[in-house]
Amino acid sequence: MIIVSIVSSPFGWTSYQEVWNSNLEIWERVPVEHVIPMSIIGFLYFWLLHSFWNGQTVGKKVFGMRVVAVDGSKASVGQIAVRELVRELMSWLCCVGTLIDLGFILFDDRKQAVHDKAGKTLVVDA
Repeated sequence: MIIVSIVSSPFGWTSYQEVWNSNLEIWERVPVEHVIPMSIIGFLYFWLLHSFWNGQTVGKKVFGMRVVAVDGSKASVGQIAVRELVRELMSWLCCVGTLIDLGFILFDDRKQAVHDKAGKTLVVDA
């Protein structure tokens, strides 16, 4: 996530839009966050590295982990795409989505998060 944050930070800006507040009868400036470019960069980073670099990102390589299909074989590009799309969508639900996603690890026999279940993948020791 550190790499994704550094690469995507120039694309995650805040701009302001003028909105009419009918209660106060004035125009107000409202901040608008631009998260789509950051999400695309995050998706591409995780999808490409997991798909084409032995199921690992830089962090997984450092900690000796990798992503595989549930049967232990190499996860397909499609499986990884589904996995990362669900992970990204869960992160858009603010903290609640991420907590639910990762909370599954605590109660699942195979220690799969929601995004792993969706992609039919497991994180294993490399």
